[in-house]
Amino acid sequence: MSIPSASSRPDIHKDVRVAEHQCQVSGRRLTIKRRQLLVILLEQEKAVSAYELIDCYYQKHHERLPPTSIYRMLEFLEQEQLAHKLKLANKYVACAHIAGCGSHHAPQFLICSHCYRVKEVILSDTAMADLKAVSAAAGFKMEAPQLEISCVCFDCQSKLR
Repeated sequence: MSIPSASSRPDIHKDVRVAEHQCQVSGRRLTIKRRQLLVILLEQEKAVSAYELIDCYYQKHHERLPPTSIYRMLEFLEQEQLAHKLKLANKYVACAHIAGCGSHHAPQFLICSHCYRVKEVILSDTAMADLKAVSAAAGFKMEAPQLEISCVCFDCQSKLR
């Protein structure tokens, strides 16, 4: 797996500075390796698995990290709302709103089932309230409002024609 250049997402450095500040405020440390893994996630143009991250980390830093270390770092990034685990794909993405919003929302994702490109979107408060109401009417309580919608991106649609 090749690593996209940092120039493909010009706000990476700003995202990392915001992430470091956010961790300091919460009393936790964004260690060098955690920061390096966050940068790799920010550079990706699609969702990636933990094992793909191991390969990317090795390509970029010439150090092979064990899966347990990667999973611990990913768990830290999730807890700090810097990354999200996509349960449908069993892959990870950096939060698209690290430096973009003051408070984190319940994430919603559009996931291409062919290429795993991911777009993090924000549903309106009204739409989320409607989902909660529909869930309650059906006898369910929404525990995790993270939504993952399986889609086909326009690029893959044009290839399928």
